Parts: sequence; structure tokens; C-alpha cells
Amino acid sequence: MTTDSFSSKPLHPETLAVRSGTLRSNFNEHSEAIFLTSSFVYANSAEAAEKFANAETGFIYSRFTNPTVSMFQDRLAALEEAEACIATSSGMSAIFAITAAHLKTGDHIVCSRAVFGSTIQQFSNIFSRFGIETSYVDLVDLQAFENAMRPNTKMVFIESPSNPLTEIADISGISKIAKKHDALFVVDNCFCSPVLQKPLKLGADVVTHSATKFLDGQGRVLGGAILGSKEFISKVFTLNRSAGFTMSAFNAWVLLKGLETLSLRVEKQSQNALELAKWLESQPAVERVLHPGLESHPQHALAMKQQKMGGAVISFIVKGGRQNAWTVIDQTKICSITANLGDTRTTITHPATTTHGRMPPLDREKAGIVEGLVRLSVGLEHVDDLINDLAQGLSQIQ
Repeated sequence: MTTDSFSSKPLHPETLAVRSGTLRSNFNEHSEAIFLTSSFVYANSAEAAEKFANAETGFIYSRFTNPTVSMFQDRLAALEEAEACIATSSGMSAIFAITAAHLKTGDHIVCSRAVFGSTIQQFSNIFSRFGIETSYVDLVDLQAFENAMRPNTKMVFIESPSNPLTEIADISGISKIAKKHDALFVVDNCFCSPVLQKPLKLGADVVTHSATKFLDGQGRVLGGAILGSKEFISKVFTLNRSAGFTMSAFNAWVLLKGLETLSLRVEKQSQNALELAKWLESQPAVERVLHPGLESHPQHALAMKQQKMGGAVISFIVKGGRQNAWTVIDQTKICSITANLGDTRTTITHPATTTHGRMPPLDREKAGIVEGLVRLSVGLEHVDDLINDLAQGLSQIQ
């Protein structure tokens, strides 16, 4: 197979999203091929032995090496400015693989309290059974991170912006704390994508994605990704070779197509979200609106320093708690009532009973996920249509 080569001048992200990482077979296809094969054949026994022993590069078995998956990995690595990338079957399998590859019994994790509910389930209910303890701290409190560090702390994990409250972490500040204590610093960059934020440039050691979200962008397939140094990714590769947190070739091909339009989608969705967030702030039935692009957001200045734009996710608190929040959600006709996000179609959900429903009520309260909270992932519809859609429910609340 051959790889496209470009000029020595650095390329812009929009160009990398379309051109980087492309492999061509002897057929010289223009569009990336889908290699739907479980295994690969060799000219002789010696060649097979060399490849299985990693003495010779090449594809071996699609559980851990596949040309289409490699193209996705290389393209995303170019966008995140990472040395290497490994793709996984989902965002949650990516987080599991990072933790399993890096930690052992007796190790300790410091995690921001404001993370996706399934991340908390992994750390608190699964890895705890193997003797790995997790402490949760406020994402925006640097001193809390410092205070939580222990001699056995081996990993610091955050989301920024957080799900669902869009809190913003001081990534550079947390990086300094993690490095001081020799802990791996992992940032979930799902909400921003590399279009809006590059955590590795801000001091993160590892970036993880749920590729299911903005990287695909159209709600079609599941996928995850881990990005970082070649040394760390090789550790995850060794685990994945045996454990099989595998992205399928078909899903990788779909995600390659998603990356081609990533910048166009995310920037337009972010524009729509900011306009919609400003409108929501003016609504009497809305108690509070949380979007990093709003000047009223507590970490607005930090967000604008770290991110290109505020992003496509908005959370807002409806007065009157769960029943009124459900009224707003149920009265929508355009918004899709689903917990997925990052789609070209606007989605709406009630985090306290969906994405974070498995959290104990007290933990939800500590994380600020109140009963009146509604999360929007803004799509590509005309913003006036989205305003009219949300107005139907909000107008019914006294």
C-alpha cells in the first residue's frame, strides 16, 4: 500500500481532515477503501513469523491492525497534533483501555466530579473491585486537585467542557499538578473535538474521544479514540491486541467521512448554540443557562482562552424542577429526545434521569445535576426553528 505525501509546509486542519492518513491499494482508489477482512495473508511462513513478532511492519489481524482503522487513527492524530492514536469500539472502551493499560491494584485516580455518568460507573463500580480507588473533586478548583493527590495517584482524569454543565477546567493548571506528582493526565475532548480545543498542546498527556459524537456527527456508528505519545499508545496497543477493544473497519470508514466535514459542522453548530443560548437567557421560565460562549458563564474567559468557540452543547435549568423540564422536552417537535450528542440534528435530554440517572441522588446534587436541568446538543437546523421549538414548552410554564 502507498501513503499520500504532501509538501513540507504545515497544512491547515481543514486540509488534514480531508487528506491526511490516506492509504491506497494497488487499485489506486480515490476514496478510502473499507477493508472488511478479519485476517491478512503472507507470501511465506517466514514473512508471517516476522509480522507476528513485530519485526516487520504490516497488517496481521483486524482485532488490532486494519488498514481502514489505521487511516482513521492517523487522520485523527494529525488533527489533535498527537504522536499516535489507537481507535476503539466506543468512547467508554477507550477510557477502560487507558485505565487498564496504565493502572494496577493499589493505584489511585483523581477525577473531576463533573464527568459522564458511565465514566463514574467504570471508576467507582468496576475498577474499584480491582483495588483501584478514585477521588472526585470539583473541576474548576485547582486546589482541590492538589489536595486530592496522594503518593499512589497515577492518573488524573477530566472532561472539559464537562457533561452536562459545560464547566471549564484550567487544563494547563491541572497539567502542572499532575506532572508535579508524576501522574498521567487524561482529558476527554469529546465536547470540543480538535476543531475547538487541543488538550495535548495545553499540557495533557492523553486525549480520549467518544468518536460516536462530533467526530462522526450524524449519529451513525459507535467509536472511541485514544491519543498521546507513541510510548503510551504502544502500551494500549499491547492491551488491545489481547483484549480486543476493537473498532470495526466499517465504523472507521464512516468516521473518516465524518472527519472530512468536522470543521464545517462544529463551527456552524457552535454559532447556532451561542445564538440559542442568548435567547434562552431571556426566557422567564429559565432559571439559568450554561454555555461557555456566554459572558455569564463562570469560566467564560478561560474557555475563550483554551477554545476556539464555545461549542455546541447548552445546558439550562427550567424553573419548577423535573416536571417542567419534562414539559419543555416533551413539547418539542424538531429536537430529538435522545441522550446522544454531537449530531447534525439537535438533541435534547434530561440528564438526571438519563445520562446521569445511575448516579446516587446525593452525588448528582454535588455535581450540580439538578432535576430542572435540560441538555441540548445543537445541530445544523436553522436557529429560528429551534427557538420556536423550545418556545412551545417554555411558554406553558408559569
